Amino acid sequence: MSDDGNKQSMTAKIVGAGVTLVAAWAVQKLIDAVWTRTKGHKPPSPDSTEPDIKFGEVATAAAISGAAISLSRVLATRGAAKLAGRAARR
Repeated sequence: MSDDGNKQSMTAKIVGAGVTLVAAWAVQKLIDAVWTRTKGHKPPSPDSTEPDIKFGEVATAAAISGAAISLSRVLATRGAAKLAGRAARR
């Protein structure tokens, strides 16, 4: 592979990582806002030791957060790869 190809590949990886982080952050903020609006409080954190938080609520928050963040990572990574492919063809 040429040096240009390596530079483009490294640039695509860096951009992809940045986009993925921003997407995960945005999804978490959205989940927090929706949870707060529907439940009246922020979602429980995994390290919370408050005894009045029900296990079902913790499990639901973890499942929703995990699924949404994983999906956003996949979409962000694919989008960044598609963009890098278009840039490489030009």
